[in-house]
Amino acid sequence: MGVLSARGPGRAALLAAVCLAVAVSAGCTGDGSGREGAAGSTAPGSTPSTESRKPAGRAEHIEGETVTEAPRVVDGKVITSVADARGNRLVPLDGGVRSGPVSIAVNCRGQGTLTVELQPVGLSFPLECVAHEVSSTYNQIALKKAREDAVIRVTAGSGVRWALSVGQ
Repeated sequence: MGVLSARGPGRAALLAAVCLAVAVSAGCTGDGSGREGAAGSTAPGSTPSTESRKPAGRAEHIEGETVTEAPRVVDGKVITSVADARGNRLVPLDGGVRSGPVSIAVNCRGQGTLTVELQPVGLSFPLECVAHEVSSTYNQIALKKAREDAVIRVTAGSGVRWALSVGQ
């Protein structure tokens, strides 16, 4: 998984929330499988409670996030964004990506799992979406070489609305 960083005042709270969401989310893999870390798993020595299953208690929920606008990226300049999308979509990255950090911020709403893949890099991560609340995640990967053919593939059910931003 990549490294998160923030620049500028006022971003510390957002970065802390994003770090928590990434730490608790279902995992980010570099092999494209998206299978590391089981969604809904609990930390060793802990047991799930009814309280932790309430949507407002989820770590992926960040107050004020929406799917009708593209989320902000913590690091870099936005190179592409999508707002108020539904279902599956290929998001072109015109000109690809250069070497260095690539940031992906995603918000979703609606019941189901949304999966984001940065192709052909192999970065893949899921986000569990819920019906009446926005779920958010942020991932970053440092690329050793540029990829002119890079695209983002989003896989989601037709009932899942989402927004995404890619920064570099």
